[in-house]
Amino acid sequence: MRLKTGVQMDPIEKINIWGDSTFALLLEAQKRQHSIFYYTPDKLILRGGRAFAEGHELRVHDIEGAHFELGARQKLALDELDVIHLRQDPPFDMAYITTTHILDSVHPKTLVVNDPTSVRNAPEKLFVTQFPDLMPPTLIARTLGDVTAFREEFGDIIVKPLYGNGGAAVFRIKPDDTNTGSLVELFQTVFREPFVVQRYLPDVRAGDKRIILVDGEPVGAINRVPAANETRSNMHVGGRPEATELTPREREICAAIGPELKKRGLIFVGIDVIGDYLTEINVTSPTGIREVKRFGGADIAALVWDVVEEKVRSAKVP
Repeated sequence: MRLKTGVQMDPIEKINIWGDSTFALLLEAQKRQHSIFYYTPDKLILRGGRAFAEGHELRVHDIEGAHFELGARQKLALDELDVIHLRQDPPFDMAYITTTHILDSVHPKTLVVNDPTSVRNAPEKLFVTQFPDLMPPTLIARTLGDVTAFREEFGDIIVKPLYGNGGAAVFRIKPDDTNTGSLVELFQTVFREPFVVQRYLPDVRAGDKRIILVDGEPVGAINRVPAANETRSNMHVGGRPEATELTPREREICAAIGPELKKRGLIFVGIDVIGDYLTEINVTSPTGIREVKRFGGADIAALVWDVVEEKVRSAKVP
């Protein structure tokens, strides 16, 4: 089954192919002989209620420094495609949200992965709050009084932006730290929205596990262990990936959230789990595919495409 595939992503010349999940999906698409139309979010157009994009036919190669070839620039109506992968990285700002509104005009006639309405309605640090029994104690607020009261209750806390990504601006405030007021003032100045305050989880020293779910089912995981001098476990700030298996508690978490992910059309999702707690549900451009496979796990790109092909095939059956 050859599909006309679109991919909305960040500039392909800037990606790190060894850790980029979008690139893994592109390699698998090409392996299956699907055509690939590549464009960046700023090239979206909406005219007369119809969505278009300016982009290129794309070929990819698993070779660092020579990983892509572009065809001639063209403008394409997105409803001519069978599937579009919505894969640009956050920040989840109004520019991002606007692209989801434009993609709403073609979905589900053209399958968008993940469903743009659901992506818009499931900000990653807010969506997770719909499962409070799975989370660590969490506060979303922007006043010093609220943060201070939360800190007095839990002592050791993490403060991070509500719409941040990649571990940017994540701070740990220990019980003896005197910078709470200054940090809250800084966040109030930099961010218009509330921010996230969570109880610090010491289990993070053993790793922050990324678990990948495809159509609501867990299919692989990678553990990310923070460097000795870091609170954050993100790999681009020094976190060390390592092979891992799912614990009974992690399977319980996946079973609790999986049906809701499937219901919302969130086909490719990455969740973060520290110890026994779910901390984030990543629906915009989850990472981890290449690391899971590198450590001997499932070929998740192939699993995603299996689901996509089946959904497109089912939609074409009268």
